[in-house]
Amino acid sequence: MNVKEHIQDVERQLSRREFLFKSGLALGATALGSMLNPLEALAGNTIGPHFTPKVKRVIYLFQSGAPSQLELFDYKPKLKQMFGQELPASVRGGQRLTGMSSNQKSFPLAMGKFEFAQYGHSRAWMSDLLPHHHQIADELTFIKSMHTEAINHDPAVTFFQTGNQQAGRPSMGSWVSYGLGSDNKNLPTFCVLLSRSNNYDQPLYAKLWGNGFLPSEHQGVMFRAGKDPVLYLNDPDGMDRTSRRRMLDYLGKLHHEQFKHEQDAEINSRVNQYEMAFRMQTSVPETLDISKEPDYIYQMYGDDARKPGTFAANCLLARKLAEKDVKFIQLYHQGWDHHGGLPENIKKITKDVDQASAALIKDLKQRGMLDDTLVVWGGEFGRTNYSQGKLTVDNYGRDHHPRCFTIWMAGAGVKKGMTYGETDEFGYNIVRDPVHVHDFQATLLHLMGIDHEKMTFKHQGRRYRLTDVSGKVVRPILV
Repeated sequence: MNVKEHIQDVERQLSRREFLFKSGLALGATALGSMLNPLEALAGNTIGPHFTPKVKRVIYLFQSGAPSQLELFDYKPKLKQMFGQELPASVRGGQRLTGMSSNQKSFPLAMGKFEFAQYGHSRAWMSDLLPHHHQIADELTFIKSMHTEAINHDPAVTFFQTGNQQAGRPSMGSWVSYGLGSDNKNLPTFCVLLSRSNNYDQPLYAKLWGNGFLPSEHQGVMFRAGKDPVLYLNDPDGMDRTSRRRMLDYLGKLHHEQFKHEQDAEINSRVNQYEMAFRMQTSVPETLDISKEPDYIYQMYGDDARKPGTFAANCLLARKLAEKDVKFIQLYHQGWDHHGGLPENIKKITKDVDQASAALIKDLKQRGMLDDTLVVWGGEFGRTNYSQGKLTVDNYGRDHHPRCFTIWMAGAGVKKGMTYGETDEFGYNIVRDPVHVHDFQATLLHLMGIDHEKMTFKHQGRRYRLTDVSGKVVRPILV
């Protein structure tokens, strides 16, 4: 190739690069247009909403460690009647057990001295461990037929949050951020708050709110209790806000030049994160300041609401974030892994979460926000009906049970005061209307106006989605 031909070839490459760059800008404008005018979006566009949403925002109260549905919501008098007797082999059916109970020679049925009753016009069954939940019975939609494939904590939590048991996929909140964008440019679309009980057990990892292969601007932002809720957010010593603004402007120009040459979308994501951090310097302290809340609000959420980092305080912060139009708010509360000492431990942890969970529903309702907010409460799987280890009159534990468990939902888009799904008289198998984790995820996205089969992202030659290759919307629970 002579010099003239080489120059012409370079010009063609530059022209092609410029075309791709400008095309990218045009596609970005199209995506923005689809968010502003969702019902006029281009057919086949993978960015939602694909239809009119019923839910504007989600608050997900994830109970990490797996609450026992049998002590809380799924009333099974048979367990008291047959206390200490062997679980019939025909019920267990040779199903998979964890390594913690697979070597047991006996599987005695267990139930503590907790009392169940029906509450509200819906006549929902709940135990005396949840007195504040009794007051919101008619706001709740129970799904008592949840099931999953994972039998251990880490893969089960990862499956619920990302749609896959192995790490590396985008979290549910990240998918929502990618699909719907933000309604408040001064706060992240996806925010995370952590709390734990005194008997802290299963650890949590940032992968649960990570962006996976989606652009990094969609990862969840974790707010910490204390003086600095977001690490490295404040300006370093000696730099004022004007200097920081000037620095970001010059840095943005450098990244823009880099993007023109490399066409790497992550460069733009990095700039977006810098700009978000700059805006958060003023928006976060204001949003997370609960000192001006009236006394009646603290009385509603409980004494712990005044203590940063507690579940009650985080529920109050979740309401404030929801008021600021944060789209996906994820709370994790640790301490539900009761392999032993369940009767005493479950009393302590329900005291942590009962009042604040109910208060959040009441608070949203009194502000008119429950009409466009969906609240979800539940863990990664359920608990066995038999005792793990030694059973006594006052003490027992329960192993992991992925075959059936209970979650509840409340707020926009779902029928109030409804119970969906049913388990057998032993609380071991589903007998009616099973709901898989992917079904739950498909339903949540549907409520937010997203078709779970259309919202995909191409990565390493394959198009991925939150629900992988399955999942169906649970329409009977929808309004």
